[in-house]
Amino acid sequence: MSEHSDEGIRLQKVLAAAGIGSRRHCEQLIEDGLVEVNGRVVAEQGRRVDPLTDVIRVDGARIPPPRRHTYLMFHKPRGVVSTMDDPQGRSTITDYLGKRSRDGLFHVGRLDTPTEGLLLITNDGDFAQRMAHPSHEISKTYVAEVEGVIENTTLRKLSRGITLEDGPVRPDQVKLVQRGGTRSIVQVVLHEGRNRIVRRMFETVGHPVRRLSRTAVGPVRLGQLKVGELRELSRDELGALMDLAGL
Repeated sequence: MSEHSDEGIRLQKVLAAAGIGSRRHCEQLIEDGLVEVNGRVVAEQGRRVDPLTDVIRVDGARIPPPRRHTYLMFHKPRGVVSTMDDPQGRSTITDYLGKRSRDGLFHVGRLDTPTEGLLLITNDGDFAQRMAHPSHEISKTYVAEVEGVIENTTLRKLSRGITLEDGPVRPDQVKLVQRGGTRSIVQVVLHEGRNRIVRRMFETVGHPVRRLSRTAVGPVRLGQLKVGELRELSRDELGALMDLAGL
């Protein structure tokens, strides 16, 4: 949209509707030079925008467009199949959606049945496709409980990268959380999403995974969300993911 268009909605109204604050507060943010539209700082009050197509930021944070779709975070339990239905009668994501199951929702990517953790659910096909596409290299964070006491040399080996049967893998980060007794807990950050990749990494170095959880997708973290629960993504979470996905 042209900066001088008479169409659209006043910027301060769009910001207020997004929950940034009162219109007066939003006008002050504009006056302070903290609001950008399509990469340019807005210098005048009364600027009109199209909230569906213009990229709006406040103090650097992306303000997503008004929601026409649903964007959820789900803490998938172990044993739940990452599908919306299962011919074998196993527990699926749909079992946890309640009334939302009628909203045409589907999962973004998947988690292995034995793996618990963060799964994004939406009915926005473009968002899901962008999030899942390898070209956007959106990181995923996992916490793995593995068998045995893992040595620092093994951690360094994983950090440098190892070769699996379907090619090399080099994590962005491998961090020891805890070790002792008969187990170790390791945090792994990856951009890849190959099948069972974290489990296969640890099997290759002799430390099979006992339990695995995905705790984050990009900057979006499970936090205090309990196993089996859902919640809507916050404005900041959705804005950050849209940036990562190139939307």
